[in-house]
Amino acid sequence: MTATFWAFVPAILAIILALVTKQVYLSLFAGIFLGAMFLAKGNPVLAFGEILSEMSNKVGGNFGILVFLVMLGILVILMSKAGGTQAYGNWAAGKIKTRKGALGATMGLGALIFVDDYFNCLTVGNTMRPVTDKFSVSRAKLAYLIDSTAAPICIIAPISSWAAAVSSYAPEDTSGLVLFIKTIPFNLYALLTIAMMIFVIVRQFDFGKMRKNEMIAMQTGDLHAGETELPSDNLPEALDARKGKVRYLVIPIIVLIVTCVLSMIYVGYFFDWDAGRLGSVAADIKFIDSFSNCDAGTALAIGSTVTVIFTMIYFMCAKVVDFKESMSSIAAGFKSMVPAILILIFAWTISGIMGAKGGGLDAAGYVEKTITADSMAMGIVPAIFFLIACGISFATGTSWGTFGILIPIALTVAGSSTSNIAIMCMSAVLAGAVYGDHVSPISDTTILASSGAQCNHIDHVKTQMPYASLVAAICFISYIAVGFIAQSKLSYGLVVLCTLLIGAALFAAVIVALMIIQKKKGLTTPDFAPAATATEPVAEVSAEANAKSEDEAK
Repeated sequence: MTATFWAFVPAILAIILALVTKQVYLSLFAGIFLGAMFLAKGNPVLAFGEILSEMSNKVGGNFGILVFLVMLGILVILMSKAGGTQAYGNWAAGKIKTRKGALGATMGLGALIFVDDYFNCLTVGNTMRPVTDKFSVSRAKLAYLIDSTAAPICIIAPISSWAAAVSSYAPEDTSGLVLFIKTIPFNLYALLTIAMMIFVIVRQFDFGKMRKNEMIAMQTGDLHAGETELPSDNLPEALDARKGKVRYLVIPIIVLIVTCVLSMIYVGYFFDWDAGRLGSVAADIKFIDSFSNCDAGTALAIGSTVTVIFTMIYFMCAKVVDFKESMSSIAAGFKSMVPAILILIFAWTISGIMGAKGGGLDAAGYVEKTITADSMAMGIVPAIFFLIACGISFATGTSWGTFGILIPIALTVAGSSTSNIAIMCMSAVLAGAVYGDHVSPISDTTILASSGAQCNHIDHVKTQMPYASLVAAICFISYIAVGFIAQSKLSYGLVVLCTLLIGAALFAAVIVALMIIQKKKGLTTPDFAPAATATEPVAEVSAEANAKSEDEAK
């Protein structure tokens, strides 16, 4: 069953079960066990051995990420105990006067934290959740904004862990970072996702289940719209609201950003990829190349650990959190991250058993032997690679694994890695991989976005998918059009201009069509009213939700 379509069956089973049962742990384990049974040829004892072996490898290989998550959990507990979270919420509520302002501030903070998607998801969620709660923004909407400013922002940021990963797949005779920068204007999914967020915030435009959640949140104050919350303990209340200062939140976050960036530079200079660990001899590389050479997990673990130590000392010196409370925050922070860590380990394990990067059931081998240059016309190559990347990333839950599978193939099929068609093919792979990662129920960033927003995971997937899929459809049509343009002898700049114009025109046409449809159906979004005073419209919202549920489902 290796290197065949059967390699994708475990992920397909996990996704279907997750959507039907809403039990993420059970669904992921069912997919893992099925894949392990394939590898063990039906022997359940050997299957459990495969599971334990793969899980231990994934935990060891991603230990830095797990440490980073635990440290973030500890940091959040410390900031909450110091009153920083509550103080920031009170300050922001005073400065941000409108619901649009709260949504815009959430997107802005997400765009500023472009170093790493894991860091983005948890930091933005924990920071902005008190602010958006005050304006009755549904947790599903918050999770959408967090998720849409994670991978889509990181994939177009030249200095990020994602840029480092993508650059590493470039041919040896090509500058990986330069090639990555050239793909940015062609990455229509990331660019149009940002445009979609801006439109949704400015126009207060929602559709599908997201609109229903937002209506209920605005009129009743139910931020979960009847869905259960992601299982985790509530964060502790501030010790004394009068002692809480905004700086108790802002300073640790600034220190976290600075230490993580400095750690990436440090690790990039000293990381030995042959040994898989930090070495004692600095690599002979330039400053900008240190980001490409770094191991993001190790760097984030170092940066977050330094930040937690600094924060403990800072809070004890400020006499807002004593030594005993600092120590108790360690266990509380770890406990708060257990659900996200458990799902991540399961997601990594199913990806490893499937062989998203080779090994296991060798899903990568199946893709490599299926895709050849002779099987497609060059003009539609970018669109085809986009679809394939969407499918692989959605099924495996990993965009980085999809990069590793498809980028070498895309560059080989396209020929010269410096040609317009090759750059566009690589961009299409990146765009498709980010989309699949964006909407997959077993994606680590999707899981972390719902965790950061404290939103039911499956509810986040259901509400986000229509928005992301609409953008993906526009991208697919655009890649068909610009693929033939890229084959011409036009310069790189003119091809970029044509790509952006076509993508923008299609996006505008679709948005106008959606607005006309909603207007004809009378589905206008009401002005925000505080939940405490919104007792009369509740029945109207419920009636409208019931009346429109069938149409929204369609």
